[in-house]
Amino acid sequence: MSSFWRRLSLTLEMIKFEHSVFALPFALTGAMLAWRESQFRTDGLGWRLFWIVVAMVSARSAAMTFNRILDADIDGRNRRTASRALPAGLLSVRFAWLFTLVATLVFFWASQQLGRICLMLAPVALAIIFTYSYAKRFTMFAHLWLGFALGIAPAAAWIAMRGTLDARILFLTAAVMFWTAGFDVIYACQDFEFDCTEGLCSIPRRFGVKNALLIARALHVGMIACLLALVFAFGLGALSLIGVAAVIGLLAYEHGLVKANDLSRVNAAFFTVNGYVSLLFFAFWTADILHHR
Repeated sequence: MSSFWRRLSLTLEMIKFEHSVFALPFALTGAMLAWRESQFRTDGLGWRLFWIVVAMVSARSAAMTFNRILDADIDGRNRRTASRALPAGLLSVRFAWLFTLVATLVFFWASQQLGRICLMLAPVALAIIFTYSYAKRFTMFAHLWLGFALGIAPAAAWIAMRGTLDARILFLTAAVMFWTAGFDVIYACQDFEFDCTEGLCSIPRRFGVKNALLIARALHVGMIACLLALVFAFGLGALSLIGVAAVIGLLAYEHGLVKANDLSRVNAAFFTVNGYVSLLFFAFWTADILHHR
């Protein structure tokens, strides 16, 4: 049993389980907006939110582990990632596959609890998030693919709450896609030389680090535009606009941390700032929604 828990701990560390916080608040914001549209009906609300969280976390865990398995050889050749559990031999591929299977089954279970339509769409969601792992092998738009994989979470949460899709929630899907793609471009700048050597596709490799950082800024401007469109589409109030302002401030700080000739603070920009982006966004938007209940 001690060996099992050690391997489980290594797996959770490998997939950065704690980073589920990045997309989860946006998914829950989608759920809160759907709850608002249902006139704040409370029957079964707690359980529905619980299963949305389970579905989101299990899907991400399955996809991240699959990605680590698929990239194990590449990671082993990259000095930055060679110490990850699989290329370093600290974790067996067999255990990683087992974890992926279990997480996938949990995702299907949670989808079933959320209703027939969610269960029917579960394979589609998995196809989107699993195939991202192949994207950098053939397209520089892998960053946007990753963004879309996270961006479907708010739309999925809406469907879980309402049983149908409202086109307005796609503004939040687009916002999450642009946000994720932007910070992933920043993160990928660290591997510019490695990507060139290995022939992997990325925006930094295609345009260079300096231009990639400008593209990341443009993507984040796109995120803000989508959030403002969402505010007006749903007729939200001042608190949601304050939330957007907080996101703007944090993104400006993030871009100030990273320079083309100095990538030493990429981790602070990637991990810390983006965690605050999602949490503060959720806090202000939830406060706005509840304020008008």
